[in-house]
Amino acid sequence: MKFLHSMIRVKDVEASLDFFINKLGLIETNRYDVPAGKFTLIFLATEKGAPEIELTHNWDSEEEYLSGRNFGHLAYEVDDIYATCQHLMDNGVVINRPPRCGHMAFVKSPDGISIELLQKGDALPPKEPWQNMENTGTW
Repeated sequence: MKFLHSMIRVKDVEASLDFFINKLGLIETNRYDVPAGKFTLIFLATEKGAPEIELTHNWDSEEEYLSGRNFGHLAYEVDDIYATCQHLMDNGVVINRPPRCGHMAFVKSPDGISIELLQKGDALPPKEPWQNMENTGTW
């Protein structure tokens, strides 16, 4: 397993970029604007290839992110998303967002921290029983 990134929600993109880039010295490694979802993802790191911080900006959110709500999740890359999720389930972990797409799943730590699991490389072909599983909780 390889640690990929931590996600935090931000209200003011410019102020956040000023802090992380100009003050902390991180670099922007990637950016995705998602008009359909009305959000932007901005990835920052100390250098290309290093673990990243994902800044998530919801375009029309009026919500004030209180302590704990601004932190989103930890993300890990796994060699086989289905095998990893099966191992977790076999050990009593609830799969909150099953890997129906062969690419992504979410679980939670005992303290309620969301953990995103991402398939290394291309998504695996859809596979039973995963493709028909319902979400079992929030992620």
